[in-house]
Amino acid sequence: MSLSACSLTEKYRRAYIHLSCAGIIFLMHIAILGAGTSGLSAAYRLQQLMPQTVLRVFDRQNRTGGVLETLSRDGFQIEQSADNFITTVPWGLQLCKELGLGDELVQTNPNVRRTYVVRKGKLHLLPDGFLMMAPTKLMPMATTPILSPFGKLRAGLELLIPTRKDDIDETMASFVRRRLGREVFERLVEPLVSGVYAADMEKLSVLATLPRFREMERQYGSLIWAMQRQLKANRAAHLSEQSGARYSMFVTLRDGLSSLCDALAVRLPEGSLKLGCEVSELTKNDESWTVNNSRYDAVILATETHAAATLLAASRSELSKKLAVIQHEGTAIATFAFNTDQLKQPICGMGFVVPKIEKSPILAGSFSSFKYEHRATEGKILIRVFAGGARAPEFAEMPEEKLVPILCDELKKIVRIDGEPLFTTVAHWPRTMPQYHVGHRELVHDIETLCAADPTFALAGNAFHGVGIPNCIKSGFDAAEKVAILSR
Repeated sequence: MSLSACSLTEKYRRAYIHLSCAGIIFLMHIAILGAGTSGLSAAYRLQQLMPQTVLRVFDRQNRTGGVLETLSRDGFQIEQSADNFITTVPWGLQLCKELGLGDELVQTNPNVRRTYVVRKGKLHLLPDGFLMMAPTKLMPMATTPILSPFGKLRAGLELLIPTRKDDIDETMASFVRRRLGREVFERLVEPLVSGVYAADMEKLSVLATLPRFREMERQYGSLIWAMQRQLKANRAAHLSEQSGARYSMFVTLRDGLSSLCDALAVRLPEGSLKLGCEVSELTKNDESWTVNNSRYDAVILATETHAAATLLAASRSELSKKLAVIQHEGTAIATFAFNTDQLKQPICGMGFVVPKIEKSPILAGSFSSFKYEHRATEGKILIRVFAGGARAPEFAEMPEEKLVPILCDELKKIVRIDGEPLFTTVAHWPRTMPQYHVGHRELVHDIETLCAADPTFALAGNAFHGVGIPNCIKSGFDAAEKVAILSR
């Protein structure tokens, strides 16, 4: 928890104790709709801030975790959606430590911290030092087989491209083509960003997803020059660092990411979780909310925004319409288990991305058991394949018997694998990935303005300020602090 969050939590706790000693008890009934990472985080924080609160956390699934789900099968550990979280923002690491899971954090295998890009059906290592949208090193860019000589020359001319200093939003495609050229966009940036957001790059907002690159342009006039300066600063910071745990950029939990949701759930009061219970009614009168015929003092909606829009259509029509604007794409994730000797080429990377221009059914792949070695036993490998998104939305709900052969055949060609998999699992996640299109920041501002007027209501989830697990945690914390009675 950050210092400010710790201070806020302590403020609530002291105020609550003071009022309790004075004989003043606030017994609030609060409903949270959604038992994914955001909803569970909100419930956990509310329990800290107001221990006497009567919580009810509803979810139509029969388990907690939302899209997070860890399976164990034949000695393999299989993540059905996200398989790690980023450490460059604090909320994921801090919550794990607070829950006593700090010793369970596992870093990526340092021997395979590279990514492949597919070109003409073959794997090529991403140029060393290329970070999402710009290079920190020039020589790997100059020698990579992923780009043509013209593409490399055009990327180098980025140093001379005029700077855009306004705050007007633009698409990811427009920004990268303008700065680094068409080929860098198509061969490097498009597949890397699509692997994260499953989005249409002709619609995805730069300012809502990767605003630091626009800031680099404004401050330094060039992404290449900015990345060079940043690399020097990072080296200086590394040399000056004397103590403290250092983590790779991504970490996971030894028992799987479901263990994070399990740890949150067991800290809630008995009877709080209402699983397998779909909410069909959500209404508001002057004094309270009604959820499935029961009354609550406050409500937190931690569902996808299209579900929230439907629930709010009757009582908060303007907010409902705004929420409905945020589109969601879906993905399918197929996990394949193989014997190591079926792999016919050496692999020294955590995964691969596939550019749209390759016309492949695969968005990206993860060498799951190379990335985190505990996910498979010796002599076995586990590979996850992602399909769908804005590029091929039909895959998100394609029947398994049709989807698996398509993805398996393509995977075997790209990675050079002989024979059939030991087994396959498939997870379908339709309409779960919010799309941060151009104008997203303004849309979220309007939504939050509409919510601010009602202290008994809050939104949480990945549709507003970031799609990763740490952002979901923070959104849950923020929602809890908003509806806590002592904040009013």
